Amino acid sequence: MLTRIRNAIVAKHSRVDVPASRMKSDIARILKEEGYINNFVSKGEGAQKVIRIFLRYDAKGASSITYIQRVSRPGRRVYKGALEMPRVLGGYGVSIVSTSKGLMSGKNARRENIGGEVLAEIY
Repeated sequence: MLTRIRNAIVAKHSRVDVPASRMKSDIARILKEEGYINNFVSKGEGAQKVIRIFLRYDAKGASSITYIQRVSRPGRRVYKGALEMPRVLGGYGVSIVSTSKGLMSGKNARRENIGGEVLAEIY
C-alpha cells in the first residue's frame, strides 16, 4: 500500500486504488486524520474490494506526503514502548503504530501510554 501511494505521488496521480483489508483501511483513516490525504472510500464487493485513496496536493502541485516508508518489515519487526515511541521530524511527521487497541498514530500511542509495532513513518 505504501509503495502504491509513493508511486502515485511521483506520477502526480490524483487518486490510487489499493486492495482492501482492515489494516489498510485503518492506515488510510490515520492518513486522513493527520491531513496527508483528502479522502478514501471503499469500493467493490467480496474479494474484489478496493480502497480508493484521494491524494492531497497544494496549489503548486507539491504533495503533502514527501516521505512515506515502512519501518517494521517481516524480516525485522520494530517494537517500541510508550516512552520510546519515535517522534518523526521532531513532531512534524507521523508514525503509524499497531497497538493492542488497534492502529493509531505515534502521538496518540504516547498519549494513551501504550507501545506497539511501528509500521510506517510519514512526513
